[in-house]
Amino acid sequence: MPSTPKRPAQAQDRLFTGTQESGEFRFDAAVARVFPDMIRRSVPGYTTIIPMIEVITDQYARPGSNCYDLGCSLGASTLAMRHGINHRNCTLTGVDNSPAMIERAEHHIALDDHSLPVSLRCEDILHTELQQASVTTLNFTLQFVPPDRRTDLIRRIAGASIPGGALILSEKIRFESDAEQAIQTRLHHEFKRANGYSSLEISRKRSALERVLVPETLAQHQDRLHAAGFSEVIVWYQCFNFVSMLAIKSP
Repeated sequence: MPSTPKRPAQAQDRLFTGTQESGEFRFDAAVARVFPDMIRRSVPGYTTIIPMIEVITDQYARPGSNCYDLGCSLGASTLAMRHGINHRNCTLTGVDNSPAMIERAEHHIALDDHSLPVSLRCEDILHTELQQASVTTLNFTLQFVPPDRRTDLIRRIAGASIPGGALILSEKIRFESDAEQAIQTRLHHEFKRANGYSSLEISRKRSALERVLVPETLAQHQDRLHAAGFSEVIVWYQCFNFVSMLAIKSP
């Protein structure tokens, strides 16, 4: 069974309860402080996806290769990858452009008892050098990349992946059908309410995210992955409008 890395106590997300209107969503120190609680209560299936990243990494990590967590935030998926890598001559790198996220990720990794070294970089993933990758993770990251830059990033990941290498891509998606979009959105909002968010908090966070989180359809993701050079693209997890895909480069 996947192991469970140690976690510090979580601060509760109350960022959207005040009387003042929220601006554009930013991955600043305030978000970093409450991020574990925020994402657990906002993203259905997140607590399933993270340990399964460990399982997938175990299957695809190869000796002498590099593994990357692009948009690592506080390092949850980085730690899952770390525990899935069973080759001492693999490298693992987590990348995020938020100094606040990287600072807390360093703390979380220091608390973990696995021996594999982890390198953290505070930089834009669009400029991260990638090579000889056996496993790359984009866990709810691509949706924050400007849409006109996404194809280039996926192509670079595919080009840097070794034969048989894997990309784990988790995303919030939108649906072709307006009726399905409405149903899935309503269910997602009910999930948030069940986790203690008020209608006001849900509305304010949605407004704050509108300009920075731009979802695409499942077909758009699949077409982009195939065009970039991944021969197999499967959806291994979906809950409401959140999916996780596994893309494999031809052996």
